[in-house]
Amino acid sequence: MTRSQTARPLSPIDNWINAADNALRTLSGSYVSTRPRPGPKENPETLSAEESRLSASLMRVNHVGEICAQALYNAQLVATRNPALREGFRQAAREETDHLAWTQQRLRELNARPSLLNPLWYAGAFGIGLIAGRIGDGTSLGFVVETEAQVEQHLASHLDRLPAADTASRAIVEQMKVDEAQHGAQAQQAGAVELPAPVRWAMRAAAKVMTTTAHYF
Repeated sequence: MTRSQTARPLSPIDNWINAADNALRTLSGSYVSTRPRPGPKENPETLSAEESRLSASLMRVNHVGEICAQALYNAQLVATRNPALREGFRQAAREETDHLAWTQQRLRELNARPSLLNPLWYAGAFGIGLIAGRIGDGTSLGFVVETEAQVEQHLASHLDRLPAADTASRAIVEQMKVDEAQHGAQAQQAGAVELPAPVRWAMRAAAKVMTTTAHYF
């Protein structure tokens, strides 16, 4: 008998323990990427002080986005009872962990810190993800589709704003943009339902508050 045949399914308590463990690891910075970081390790050109500050602010916002992605996917892991969907959320969370590690490493290289409000961002995203998941898998997947669409637009705007000389940050953001588009497409294929317009507007407003605040704090 194989290990997969003998292993018992995770109970709701197991899922909550795993969610708590993930929250602690995410907020403490205890994560590593499974994929090599895209782009050069160092910029071929030295950034000016102003360029470094801008890059640091934008990468801090991107790091906050990945904190929220971990919270969202782990809340949906707790909420869903669909094993296939749970594995899809788990795989997406693993890829978002790569983004988390890459953006944190880049912040260190820019002598910058993550957002001071990361625990607040995590708690808020987890709560929203849990509510969406409790409503139903279609709504939960719809939330992923809308979130990833907004993140993809947000990353595209960062590519317009990042200094041209900051090739290290730009390579990270470009790969993140590719991955987010893939996550959105996978959620759509898995049976996402379109969210009502007021919900989408509220999500955009909340994202605006978060990104504006994280730019500085």
